[in-house]
Amino acid sequence: MPQTITEKVVQAHAVGLAAGHEVLAGDMVTVRPAHVMTHDNTGAVLPKFRAIGASRVADPAQPVFALDHNVQDGSAANLEKYSKIEAFAREQGIVFHPAGAGIGHQLMIENGFVHPGALVVASDSHSNMYGAVAAVGTPVVRTDAAAIWATGVTWWQVPRTVKVVLEGELRPGVTGKDVIITLCGLYSRGEVLNAAVEFHGPGAASLSVDERMTVANMTTEWGALVGWFGYDEKTSHYLRGRAAMLEALDIPDRLTGAMIAAWDDAPPRPDEDASYAASILLDLAAVSPHVSGPDTVSVMRPVAEIARERVTIHKAYLLSCVNSRLDDLAQAAAVLRGSKVAAGVELYIAAASASVQHDAEAKGIWGDLVAAGAIPLPPGCGACIGLGVGLLEPGEVGISATNRNFKGRMGSRDAQAYLASPAVVAASAVAGFITGPADLGSSVPEIRFADHGWTPPEREVAILDGFTERLAGRALLLPVDNLNTDGIYGKDVTYLDHLTPEEMASHAMANYDPSFQAIAAEGDILVAGANFGTGSSREQAATALKHRGIRAVIATSFSQTYLRNAFNNAFICLESPALAAAVKAAFAAEAAAGEKSIPAGPLTVDFRRAKAVWNGREYPVSPIGPAAQELVLAGGLEALTRERLRQ
Repeated sequence: MPQTITEKVVQAHAVGLAAGHEVLAGDMVTVRPAHVMTHDNTGAVLPKFRAIGASRVADPAQPVFALDHNVQDGSAANLEKYSKIEAFAREQGIVFHPAGAGIGHQLMIENGFVHPGALVVASDSHSNMYGAVAAVGTPVVRTDAAAIWATGVTWWQVPRTVKVVLEGELRPGVTGKDVIITLCGLYSRGEVLNAAVEFHGPGAASLSVDERMTVANMTTEWGALVGWFGYDEKTSHYLRGRAAMLEALDIPDRLTGAMIAAWDDAPPRPDEDASYAASILLDLAAVSPHVSGPDTVSVMRPVAEIARERVTIHKAYLLSCVNSRLDDLAQAAAVLRGSKVAAGVELYIAAASASVQHDAEAKGIWGDLVAAGAIPLPPGCGACIGLGVGLLEPGEVGISATNRNFKGRMGSRDAQAYLASPAVVAASAVAGFITGPADLGSSVPEIRFADHGWTPPEREVAILDGFTERLAGRALLLPVDNLNTDGIYGKDVTYLDHLTPEEMASHAMANYDPSFQAIAAEGDILVAGANFGTGSSREQAATALKHRGIRAVIATSFSQTYLRNAFNNAFICLESPALAAAVKAAFAAEAAAGEKSIPAGPLTVDFRRAKAVWNGREYPVSPIGPAAQELVLAGGLEALTRERLRQ
C-alpha cells in the first residue's frame, strides 16, 4: 500500500510488527529511534530512568545530551545539576554537549546526528526541525526518553499527513520566517493539528537549508508533529559540509561521504500515490514580511501595515533554535551595519551554537551586531524560554526572531511579544518601533486548502492475550473543544505530590465543571471535542480521570502530549470525529443551556473492529494496536519498561 514519508520512516524503525503489516496513519507501533536528544530536562529524566530499575542505557550511541536552556544560571543548584548530567553521560558513554556549546536541535543537525530517512526524537517540542534535512523529527515526553534510554524503544501513533505544495519563489527581502508566520496565520483552525506536514513543490526546493530549518522548526507552533522537506542537492551540499567538519574534528564515522552518496542515489521520499489527509498550496511570490502577535502565532499582520502605527518596542531578540544561524545573523547585520540600536531599546543576540558564533565572528558579522549596540549572550535558549538576561518587564513590548510569543513566556504576562524575521527585528531595533528594512508591500497568499476527507483505514486489529475486545460504559459528553489540562486538573493541585489517587480523583474536572464530580459515574466513557488535553504537560490530567473511574476518553482529536501521557499511564484515548459530532449534535440544546457534563446513554467500543456503537449506530475509532495494548496490559510505560528489562 502506498505510504507517506512518515509512514515509510516509521515502517523502517518499527519493532515487532506482524508479518506483512504495512504501517499507516492511525497505527500505534513500537519504534526504535535513531537518536533521542534531551537537554536540561535530562535532570528530570534521570530519576524516571532509575525508578524503572535501569542502571545502564541500552545503547549509549542512541541518547544525546545538550545543556542549552538555563545556561546563564550560575547558581550552585544549577551547576550541581549540570555536573550530575555530565557525570552520568561520562559513566554511560553518551555524547554530551556542555553549556555554551549551543542549542540541542542545532547541535543534532550540525554535528551529524540527524540523517535523511531517520526517525529522530527529542524531549522537546521543536524536534520537528530535523525534517529540514529529510529526517522525521518529532517530540516525546520525559517518560518516553527514560524508556528509550533503558530499552531503546518507545511507542508512537503515526499521524495523518498534510501535503503543502510551495509554488513560486520568495522575493528578495522575504524570508523563510515570513513563510511559516504566513502559514500559521492563514491556516489557524486546526488544519494541521497533530499531523505530519510534507513540503513539496518548486518553492520548497528554492528555500535554503537554513530556511527549511526555520519553517520545519515552527511547524510545532502551527500544531504539527512533523515538518518534512525532501532530500535534494541543497541537502546533499549541506550534509557534505557537516561531514567535512566532523572529519576535521576526528569524528569521521557519524556522517560520511559514502552515506551521502547513498542518499544521493536513493533519497528518502513518499510514494507518489500516498494518501494525504489534506493539501495546501502556497504561492511564495505572494508572501510579504509579516509579524505574528502579539502573544499568539495565530494572528499575523503585514510589516508594512503595522509599521504605519509605529508600535514602540523596548526589547528585541535575535536568538533561539529557529532563527540564530549564520544566515539569520548576516541578514540582521546587513540592516544594522552603520546604524545604532535606538535609545530605550535593548537588542539581545545569541547564536544557535558556538560554531555558528565562531563563523559569524570570523566573517565580521558578530562584530557588526555588537558595534551597533547588540548585547551578546552565550549560545542557548535564554529569553526565548523566559530564562536569564533580558526578559520582558510589565508594560514592555518585544519583537523577537524566536518561535513562540505566548503570553508570559518571555517574561511578564503584562508585556506583549511579536515574532518576526531577523531583518525585521534588526530594523525595528534601530527604529524603536516595529518596521522592516524596506517596504515590500502587504500581499498575502490566497487560502488554498483542500480537505480530502481522510479517515484511518478500516483494518481488523490483532488483540493480545489478556486485552479486552470490548469496552462498555455510559457516554458522558463534554461538549467543548480545546479542553485544557488546567480545566481537567487545576494548577492549585498540580504540584501537590502527596495527594493519594482518591484525592487526585476528587479534583478531576473541577475547573471545567464543578458539577462533574456529582454527575460522573464509575465506568463512564468521556466524549469530547477537538484538541482534548491541550495546554501543559502535567500527567495528572490523565491519571486523575483514571483514578476517578473513567474508562476512556473518545474525542475528535487530542493534544499529542496528553495522548502520550495517557497511554504512558495505561489510560485509553480514542479519536472519533464522527462519534463526537453525533453525540454533540444530539445534545446541542443541553449544551446551549450551559450544561457541561451531559450523560449521553450506553456506549460500546469494539477494539478488534475499531468501532464504537452508540444510539444504534457504528462509528470508526482510532485503532488500538499491539503497542498500545501492551501499555494498557502492563499498567503503563514505566511498568512495561521494567518488564522488558527483566526479559
